[in-house]
Amino acid sequence: MVKVFDLDGTLLDSNGVWRWVDETFVGQYGLSLTDEYNEYVSHAIFPDAARFTKAYYGLSISEEAIMDSWYQLAYNAYARELELKPNVLVYLKRCKAQGERMVLYTSSQPALCKAALEHHQITAYFEELFFAQELNLEKKYPASFTQLSQMLDEAPEHCLLLDDSPLACASAKSAGWQVIGIEDPFFAHRRTELISLCDRTIQDFSELLS
Repeated sequence: MVKVFDLDGTLLDSNGVWRWVDETFVGQYGLSLTDEYNEYVSHAIFPDAARFTKAYYGLSISEEAIMDSWYQLAYNAYARELELKPNVLVYLKRCKAQGERMVLYTSSQPALCKAALEHHQITAYFEELFFAQELNLEKKYPASFTQLSQMLDEAPEHCLLLDDSPLACASAKSAGWQVIGIEDPFFAHRRTELISLCDRTIQDFSELLS
């Protein structure tokens, strides 16, 4: 069994900062966020989110400039301010002590992710860090989880995803994975959906310690 952890909204209490980043960015152009926009970018890797943002809002700046603006807004928070979710460290320590395989699989921008992991000194708990952006994978597609299980040399049924995104959880289930949904306020409006599609949902990692 290998445990595959998401970062934003799962290990790291960071979904709120992305709402702030998006609001700040589009606000510079006198624009505002929409539910349609939030739904798309919350599941997208950086380049895809930038392409969508440029087209959705009809912006004249380049996709690279959009990503650079996001990065500059978010870096300080990831490197210094964002906290781990409650009892995450306790759970990681226990899994490590029991010799369990743990990896990270995130759509987060790699440099931001690494900054947060280093800030909290938890990089060593994971045998490998998988970045959807670098692998050209999208967590919203079941094929990405099929490919990842092959990279991990594990049968899908021996892979366990811990993730707050209902779409990522649904994709992993479709690929034959086990799934624990992490309830996060960002997806509170989809809580019923998350509960229905996951093997289990939790609000706090202490629930996995008993």
